[in-house]
Amino acid sequence: MCGISGWVDYGRDLRLERETVQAMTGTMACRGPDAEGTWFAPHVAFGHRRLAVIDIEGGRQPMVAERNGEIAAVLTYSGEVYNFRELRAELTGLGHRFRTQSDTEVVLEAYLEWGEGFVDRLGGMYAFAIWDTRREELLLIRDRMGIKPLYYYPTPQGVLFGSEPKAILANPLADRVVDADGLRELLAFVKSPETAVFKDMYEVRPGQIVRVGRDGLGKRRYWRLEAREHTDDLPATVRTIRELLDDIITRQLISDVPLCTLLSGGLDSSAVTALAARALKGQGGVRSFSVDFTGYAENFQPDDMRDTPDTPYVQDVVRHVGSDHRDIVLNSADLMDQGVRAAALRARDLPMGLGDLDTSLYLLFKAIRGQSTVALSGESADEVFGGYRWFHDPAAVNAGTFPWLAIPGIADQSTRGRFLDEHLLRKIDLPAYRADGYQQALAEVPRLPGETGLEKRMREVGYLHLTRFVQILLDRKDRMSMAVGLEVRVPFCDHRLVQYVFNTPWAMKTFDGREKSLLRAAVEDVLPRSVIERRKVPYPSTQDPAYEHALRVELADLVAGGDFAAAPLVDIGKIRNVLDQPVGAVSFQGARSAIEGLLQFNAWLESYDTRLAL
Repeated sequence: MCGISGWVDYGRDLRLERETVQAMTGTMACRGPDAEGTWFAPHVAFGHRRLAVIDIEGGRQPMVAERNGEIAAVLTYSGEVYNFRELRAELTGLGHRFRTQSDTEVVLEAYLEWGEGFVDRLGGMYAFAIWDTRREELLLIRDRMGIKPLYYYPTPQGVLFGSEPKAILANPLADRVVDADGLRELLAFVKSPETAVFKDMYEVRPGQIVRVGRDGLGKRRYWRLEAREHTDDLPATVRTIRELLDDIITRQLISDVPLCTLLSGGLDSSAVTALAARALKGQGGVRSFSVDFTGYAENFQPDDMRDTPDTPYVQDVVRHVGSDHRDIVLNSADLMDQGVRAAALRARDLPMGLGDLDTSLYLLFKAIRGQSTVALSGESADEVFGGYRWFHDPAAVNAGTFPWLAIPGIADQSTRGRFLDEHLLRKIDLPAYRADGYQQALAEVPRLPGETGLEKRMREVGYLHLTRFVQILLDRKDRMSMAVGLEVRVPFCDHRLVQYVFNTPWAMKTFDGREKSLLRAAVEDVLPRSVIERRKVPYPSTQDPAYEHALRVELADLVAGGDFAAAPLVDIGKIRNVLDQPVGAVSFQGARSAIEGLLQFNAWLESYDTRLAL
């Protein structure tokens, strides 16, 4: 897992731009703490920061492939291709010779053998750039589910690209401008494909190839969800899902560095931990980590999103599978630490307004990185199997918008707009932006002939989550983990599993009257009964009133000073009304998320020197 950056310009000699390219590459140091490399040719420059996971010595980048004594192609690569051993064997049979044991070289040789069509053979999480010297052409390629990020910024004579916006923004050709659409995207809590918030910057869409040549820029989708008739009966479906999970997790345990799992005590992470423990039996077992807050379990208060704390269920799983477990316990002082909050914002490049959900995840990953380099996560199972509570709420399902926005708590968390000036709110018209995005998403949904009623609607709901929601969480996971040099793998995002479950009927996905019925049935033999019966509970959020109190003090001080970056955009009266409310908001509800969002938005305007063009 690594960080990549680069620059293509057909009108200048980039060998003279080493300082700028070095600055772009340097922004990716957090993603790749183990090594750095650059490669230059007249019209292209590649940068790479490496987190060494497979073939520690041999996988250095950018990697060059030669043919007949000439450079044929160069690769700067981030990610893991889990089927690289099979591909390597196939390529060896076709006459390719390998200098390393890395998956990076396999990807490069696969391109030289099969051309652009090689992407159809890759299985894993990846984002990379290939420069074909024979054609003087750049390919930017991203994995099917968008697990690894990749951004680009077209210029008059080429393109800038990087794993994160900060790499592109380090180049003086890129402007730090956010227009009205960028602000709308920040507030919408819907991930619009290809949108990067910063004006004129784009994100390579999951399953997309962006091609840059002298004749301009072109794009092609090499993968998308398809509607296929599901012919397996229930037992065969459950069996297939289990077989897929066993294969996926076994492949994702391949690593030349210490590996662990993230364990919350929920069905998803517990399944990953249990299956990993089985696969590693006789090899020392599995290590697991969880996040907790001081006094959280003892003082837990149920709310609309969480009806149980994680701790008892984590303990049940640890006893059941015998993992070597550690709890990472945080307090309000940890979460309010200015350095930590700044690091979380820097990792995201954008003020996503998730508050302690970001900072606690950052601190969890930082603690894990002291003992492991790779972690397996249960992320995305809810989107794949229909786990969120709003999947099962008829009012949300039929709300005529993205279902998660029909849940008051989620909508509150998703918007920092409640403090904005009314004139600005009318100008950006966020409801219209969301409605337009919703219609665009519905127009993409693949459908089966004759599919009607609830099955038709739940196919739409599944598609919305797999293309407009899961990327929000995958981005958060990627940025917080890579900010500390930790690689987090997501077995439930394997495209084979996603495609298979997408086409199982909703009646089958809920055959026992519960959420994630198929996953529950597929793993019930490896988990304690308490976890099998537990309802879905989201990632934890501190309930300590001291945390909200500290946030209120900080916002009050900001407003009292009068001159702060966000001041021209907000209604001070709205802020004072919230500050007058009593402390006591927990989880996603009440004033706390609004305060967290505004404080982060203001810090972003200041630290990123962002210019708003509204």
